[in-house]
Amino acid sequence: MGEFDEVSHSAANKKDLMEQLFEQYATEVKRIAFLYLKDVSQTEDILQDVFISCYKNFDTFRGECSYKTWLIRITVNKCRDHLRRWSFRKIFSRDNVGEKLVEVNTPETMALWMEKGTELGQTVLQLPIKLREVIILFYYQELNISEISYMLNVNENTVKTRLHRARKSLKEVLKGGDYEWE
Repeated sequence: MGEFDEVSHSAANKKDLMEQLFEQYATEVKRIAFLYLKDVSQTEDILQDVFISCYKNFDTFRGECSYKTWLIRITVNKCRDHLRRWSFRKIFSRDNVGEKLVEVNTPETMALWMEKGTELGQTVLQLPIKLREVIILFYYQELNISEISYMLNVNENTVKTRLHRARKSLKEVLKGGDYEWE
């Protein structure tokens, strides 16, 4: 299924479109949130927040970008807000609240865990958030520099610089591995 046709914003159409958006993009939203937060339960919370926000603000969607781009931007902003939240940083420690407390065996979760288990995936997860997010959006979501610039609300040159630094950091850590670098 491709991008959705423009439809009127009646309640029935809005509900149908939201269901289609969820079916098509929920896995991508979860993957992005997990790569930001590195926690399954927080990923589920972000997934819900993204689609609630999308539903509430659907009438403000101007069609300047695709629904996918719009959802990814909402996801990135929700993840950033979550990571900045004082209570999250000061009260909860990921070391104290182990991921093993959450038993989730959905196909999406298993794919995320398998992706996390790779050496490259682990290394990406260790990058600082500003570098990690450009790697996620560029390589995992296959977005171009201008789309990433729009989503992160930063200059295109800033995206290029962060992407360069992230690649350099990954290259240093993975030096001697099975990865070929240009």
